[in-house]
Parts: sequence; C-alpha cells; structure tokens
Amino acid sequence: MRFSMVRELRDSRELLLNLTRREIKAKYKGTAFGQLWSLANPLMAMVIYTVVFSYIIKITPDPGDPSGIDVFALWLLCALLPWTFFTNVVNGGMVSLVGNANLIQKVHFSRVSLVIANSLSSAFTWSIEMAVLLVALVLVGSKFLIWLPLLFVVMILLWMFATGISMMASIANVYFRDTQHFVNILFQLWFYLTPIVYPAALVVEQSDKIGPIVAGVTLADIYNLNPIGQFLEVIRNLIYDNRMPETANLIACVSWSVGAFVVGSLVFQRHVKGLAEAL
Repeated sequence: MRFSMVRELRDSRELLLNLTRREIKAKYKGTAFGQLWSLANPLMAMVIYTVVFSYIIKITPDPGDPSGIDVFALWLLCALLPWTFFTNVVNGGMVSLVGNANLIQKVHFSRVSLVIANSLSSAFTWSIEMAVLLVALVLVGSKFLIWLPLLFVVMILLWMFATGISMMASIANVYFRDTQHFVNILFQLWFYLTPIVYPAALVVEQSDKIGPIVAGVTLADIYNLNPIGQFLEVIRNLIYDNRMPETANLIACVSWSVGAFVVGSLVFQRHVKGLAEAL
C-alpha cells in the first residue's frame, strides 16, 4: 500500500471515526431494536438453509474434529456470518463514492475514508454477531478460547481482503455504473461455489470420482482457489472443530488479504484525483 494513503488515514482519523459512527447509527436509526436487527438476516437465513439443506436435502457435515459438536445450524453460521460480512463490506463500499457524490464534489477530504468507514461499521456489526455465535458454541461444548487470538487475526485478515475488494469495486462503480448489478449476480454464483451450506468434502469426493480434468488438475484444485473458501475453512476449524487450521490455508488467507488490500489501495490511489469530475 502506498504510504500516502496511510498518511491520509492517520491525518483524517477523526473524520474516519465520525464517518464510521454515522454509518453505524444510520443503519438502524429510528428502529425499536437498533443493533439487534443485525442478527435478523443471518438468523433467518440460518433457519431457511437449515430446513432446506439439513432436513430436505439432508446434507450432513461431519461432527467437529476434535470438538465433537454436531449442530448443523451452528456449523452453518460459522461460515454464513463471515460471508455476510464480506458481501456487506463490498456492496456498501461499492456505492460509498457514488452515494456521497455531492460531498466529494464540494469538500476536500480523504476519499478513501468513505470506503474504510463502511468496512469498519460492517466489522462492528460482524463482531456483535460473532460474539453471539461464540456464546452459542460455548453452550454446546465448544472449547475455542485457546484459539481466540488466532480467530481475531483471521477476522482482521478477512477485513483487509474485503476492504481491498471494496476499494476496487468503489472505483469501478464510479466509471461503470453497471458494476453493482454485475457484483450482485457474481455474489449469487459465488455463494454456491463456496462451502457455506455444504461441506467442502463433498466437492473432494466428486473430484476423486471425476479424476483430473486437464494436465493433472482436478476439480478440487480449481475449487480450492476460492479465497473466501479458505477463510471460512480456517474460521470453522478454530471455533467449530477447535483445532489448528492447515498451514496452507493460513498462508492462503494472509496472501489473499495482503494482496487484495495492496492492489485495492493502488487502484484507488491511481483514480482518486479524477473522482469529482467523474461523479
């Protein structure tokens, strides 16, 4: 990341804090239950997916290893909450510049603060959701406390990855307004290509049956290139399985997050000067 962006954020930290507070308050302003509504969508999705995939289609992931936990709804939430956070960051960041066009055209300030504030407000909501999930996991016998520091690191890495993607999407949406519609379609496809409502082991089984597709590359090899799948696997390992994730998955998470954040920062910095004219 260019040091100029770091300086911008450091010099605009008060503005960034105020923008983040504005984003958090605006989401549930005037509602009776306030921040509790942040749990409504993932809980409703959990109920629907649990009924469809656990009782109708009868997908049965293996119990947590070595935790022994066997609760489909909690297994599902371990992946659904991070996925929802990721999509919220990208969707919110994508429209943050276009939605504040009047402010950008009239006032000089750090433009990236709008994107970062959106991602921080989503991170605040996600933290509350994860706290509720962790309490539920404790009640069914999860012993994740030893892995809590690593979980926090992985959450930061996912924030970096999502923020980097949102910076690129926000710039793309300024110059190509169809971006948000394309991203919505992409997310629908991406959701089912990610092991959220089904275990990744099912894909591995089918891959073994099919065999190599071309040049020794299997379906599982292609499937494992999904960056979000790496993050979800690590998070499930930590809080559902209660074990150390595979080293390769941890390295992949670090690589994807740093890479996305650096590229996103470079893309944003390269196009930030022409924003006022383009909006």
